[in-house]
Amino acid sequence: MHRRALLVLLLCGGLICAWAGASGNQAAALEAATDDDAGGRAQLALADDDDEQLAPTPPSLSGVQAESEQVAAPAPTATTATTAPAGAKQRLVISGAGDTNLDPNYIPAFRTEGYGYAFTGLQDLFTKDDLTVVNLECAASALGAKVPKEFNFSCDPAGLPVMKAAGVEVANLANNHSGDYGPAALLDTRANVVAAGLAPVGVGKDDVEAETPAFFTVKGWKIAVVGLGGVIPDPSWVAGPDKPGMADGDTTERMVAAVQRAKAQADLVIVVIHWGVELDTTPRADDVERARAMIDAGADIIFGSHSHRLNPLDTIAGKPVAWGLGNFVWPRLSDAGAKTAVAQVIVEPDGTMTSCLVPTFIERDGHPVVQVPYQGECRW
Repeated sequence: MHRRALLVLLLCGGLICAWAGASGNQAAALEAATDDDAGGRAQLALADDDDEQLAPTPPSLSGVQAESEQVAAPAPTATTATTAPAGAKQRLVISGAGDTNLDPNYIPAFRTEGYGYAFTGLQDLFTKDDLTVVNLECAASALGAKVPKEFNFSCDPAGLPVMKAAGVEVANLANNHSGDYGPAALLDTRANVVAAGLAPVGVGKDDVEAETPAFFTVKGWKIAVVGLGGVIPDPSWVAGPDKPGMADGDTTERMVAAVQRAKAQADLVIVVIHWGVELDTTPRADDVERARAMIDAGADIIFGSHSHRLNPLDTIAGKPVAWGLGNFVWPRLSDAGAKTAVAQVIVEPDGTMTSCLVPTFIERDGHPVVQVPYQGECRW
């Protein structure tokens, strides 16, 4: 009996060890899969001669290289497995960049280099963060005709999927160039942005659609992105009932109402707004008041654009405000206009935020380059 019992014990011990080894392998595979997903991204006025020159004509799409510009996402890197409960809020990294233009007539380098050239100098900032917002300063459509104004920009829709592959999720269209070729091109631009897998904000078939946020659920957070378009070329550009156009970014009451509606449906509200005065390097008093009003209404992050110059990054009631992010994908027309930055905001699980400007410089036309060895999350 003792020998038989000993044999049974030895056999059982061997089975337990084999089961534990198999379970360990399954656990390691699950941990690796979790690591790959832990950093998972979101699912989805008058122009100054220094910065807007040589008004372009709509691009000939056949002349642009459309196959060589694809931007490959970086290979996943090892991370520490998260122990947060399912659905728990985790740390977020959110990026905002300034005026982005994919018009190959304005930036001829795209015809020879491809559209991926716009994003190869960024050290993968946008693929390493959790959400990226840019201001798209052009009509991404082959429809329409130039409206009477000094500068008209027509982006090639073929550049939009490349921008998506580079890590951009949201394109603000509420600015003084998305309507450069009329309402039909404006709505076609919105549709082309959607078709490329990006989220358009700030324009629509009416004021309701123009003011509707883009929503994302990322790492346990519900995020709303609102696009607002001040500094309009003409009042007719503002959307209304049954009238296409952009969301009103000049009337404080409407801006506050749009933010309040977004906040009622989200944990975090990001406002990307077109405001200020060209070539200014500090905000005007009326925009400071608008920012305070939006933050009081529930805005958590504000990314500004329009002045074609980099402005300071401030905080109001603990909320980061990038007053003006300057040029981004733009011709290098001067050293002052080429100096830019990517604003990054780190949101901790408890909702506290830190922010920084990642120094960037437009070294060649359409080619912004991060100026420091970037180590992620506002560290360099």
